[in-house]
Amino acid sequence: MITASHNPKHDNGYKVYWENAVQIISPHDKGISGSIRANLTPKAWPIEPADISDNCLDVTDEIKRAYLVEIENLKLPQYTPSNDPLRFVNTSMHGVSHPIITDALKIFSITVDPVKEQMHPDPEFPTVPFPNPEEKGALDLAIAQAKNCNANYVLAQDPDSDRFSACEIHPAGGVTIFTGDQLGTIFAAHVFETYRDSGKSLSKLAIVASTVSSKMVEAIAEREGFKFVECLTGFKYIGNTALDLVEKGYEVPFGYEEAIGFMFGSTIRDKDGVAASVMFAQLAEILHSQGKTVTSYLEDLYKRYGYFKVYFICNDPRIIDAIFARLRNYNGQKSGADYPKNIAGTEITSVVDLTTGYDSTNPPTYQPSMPLSSGHMIQFRGELKSNGTKIVLTIRTSGTEPKVKYYLEGNGKDNQVVLELLSRVVLELGNDWMQASKYDLSHPHN
Repeated sequence: MITASHNPKHDNGYKVYWENAVQIISPHDKGISGSIRANLTPKAWPIEPADISDNCLDVTDEIKRAYLVEIENLKLPQYTPSNDPLRFVNTSMHGVSHPIITDALKIFSITVDPVKEQMHPDPEFPTVPFPNPEEKGALDLAIAQAKNCNANYVLAQDPDSDRFSACEIHPAGGVTIFTGDQLGTIFAAHVFETYRDSGKSLSKLAIVASTVSSKMVEAIAEREGFKFVECLTGFKYIGNTALDLVEKGYEVPFGYEEAIGFMFGSTIRDKDGVAASVMFAQLAEILHSQGKTVTSYLEDLYKRYGYFKVYFICNDPRIIDAIFARLRNYNGQKSGADYPKNIAGTEITSVVDLTTGYDSTNPPTYQPSMPLSSGHMIQFRGELKSNGTKIVLTIRTSGTEPKVKYYLEGNGKDNQVVLELLSRVVLELGNDWMQASKYDLSHPHN
């Protein structure tokens, strides 16, 4: 099956599925590309007989019913409809999600106030600068409506409804727009707590995330005793990794990537904005019944497992190869592994280069456990020995844009210490590792 994607920055503008209903990976991608190249001449045939053929079936209603059954299966055991329900505003971003979101939340006795200007499909996307909930200004209408009607939260799906974002509206008028990593952490923590409270063995629980996503879920897994697996970015890898874990005897009820993509349940092994909306709304109601909010829940997780902060930078494409060549020969040895040994006083404890196929933690072969990347990708882990604060720095090229992306994250018991360290790392990353002045680059921002 081939479906269009509204956002050509993701999945190269299309999504292709194979026999396991997960977006394809090699070797099927090469076979499909070969078939396309071999059949470039359009073919035409009469379509009128299709309407009366016994072989032509409209299964829309059947699929919708089956899908809503799967959504109902996502009901959390702690959830019951509230006598004092929260108020949600929902935007479908001029996309397709409004009817199905309404039906899905109705199963849980939850209603939403739609942003009427954005509730119907419109390929011109007239009210947003770019039809992605992550983009600046994309949620302005929804937030304004939420404030006007005293709503507690905003739910948002992108136009093809596979991505999800959310905001919390605070009583004093402030707004928290959750990042993809924050939502991933919130979802993963609650999935773990629900699994633990069910009495099942945590040794059978696994959660998957892309390698550039937050390492906070990894920290939770290490502390609590369930399995965490990271893989390359994209649900073609996350979904297939989940299925591989299932074959090994694990349950994989959740997976995510930082680009607001979230996978729930055991049937749909792909990102799903409707399922994420349902799970977020349930969680918000559960927390509300306990006198908490999603923001306070996230802050509790930070206090329990450490503070994690993320920064990003993009660079001119002309110096991409030069940047990575220097990182791989940082000290001028010109042979063997020669990556940077420290940054901002933090000792580099491991290096995984998914372009050249090097993993410092896996002697004697030093082969990485994850598949190699078609673009540049290096992940550094480090530790400030004086206080145990740790960092993870992933540097990679974008698959669809002429950019280098940097993901920097810190983990420590003291938020201020983490912030100060990350500020120093950001400065040295730009000045020394990236040689920003030499190449006239923009500096990292936070």
